[in-house]
Amino acid sequence: MTLFKAWLSAARLRTLPLSVSGVIVGSSLGWGVVYEQTIQQALEKLPTVGFRHAGVWESPLFWLAILTTIGFQVLSNFANDYGDGIKGTDANRKGEKRMVASGMISAKQMKRGMIITAVLTLFIASLLIFIAFGNEQFLLAFLFFNLTLASILAAVKYTVGKSAYGYSGFGDVFVFLFFGLLSVLGSYFLFTKNLEWDLLLPAASIGFFSTAVLNLNNMRDIENDSAVGKNTLVVKMGSMRAKKYHYLLLCFGMICALGYTFLNFQDPVRFLYAIAFVPLVFNIVSVARNREPSRLDSELKKVALSTFAFAILFGWLH
Repeated sequence: MTLFKAWLSAARLRTLPLSVSGVIVGSSLGWGVVYEQTIQQALEKLPTVGFRHAGVWESPLFWLAILTTIGFQVLSNFANDYGDGIKGTDANRKGEKRMVASGMISAKQMKRGMIITAVLTLFIASLLIFIAFGNEQFLLAFLFFNLTLASILAAVKYTVGKSAYGYSGFGDVFVFLFFGLLSVLGSYFLFTKNLEWDLLLPAASIGFFSTAVLNLNNMRDIENDSAVGKNTLVVKMGSMRAKKYHYLLLCFGMICALGYTFLNFQDPVRFLYAIAFVPLVFNIVSVARNREPSRLDSELKKVALSTFAFAILFGWLH
């Protein structure tokens, strides 16, 4: 493996669609509100579903938010590789290799990669904040800048350091907060400078689905994590309770999304995003039947890509 391919492997590109799902949902909903406010008269002559959100793909706010989120995710992946590598967690890992543990990338190189990624992400996030708030809304810009710093810290502290929260069972909480609530609500606020209470429902959906992906990852790695003292929530609960927890995460995620649509729309077409829930139902069945944790790896992709598909369909239809 070349060094370039090693860095691509450490970046774990397959995790990126899940990481941007919250931005897609929040930005699409926020863009729809702005569109209605600015060209209300034109709306009366246009179709009722899906048209408003096509323009979000042309918004610099959207793409800067996407790039910022990708930066957070890649930083988290590098930090995970580095933290687990220097602690020996991945020494006897089965399946996909980790770059620091395998020696393809040294710990020093990975640490340098983390610093470069963090600086680039901070720069992109700062540009996003400036475009969104300018000089006129200093307090909001200051708040979002601090949220950016908190996101960078959370990405690193998942596995790095003595108090790494991924080793004490708090990873699920941080994934729900940052992938779900902060991602959706923050993206929406960038467009509208306002929040509505019912936005907690789609934000929670993305949070629950993202946490379900982490839970699958931890169920797959339960034997290795238990052996090396990585006390994830799955290790603490055990496999059977982790499965029940997984069912609840997916069911709550689907219920929250359907609840938001039911509260705000009467058009049945708005519910078509539920097509993306079909693989999630099959995932519940697969997890229930699973007896070998290593075989859950393919289920990770199923839930992650289903969440990404849900985000696109939900944003387009609302």
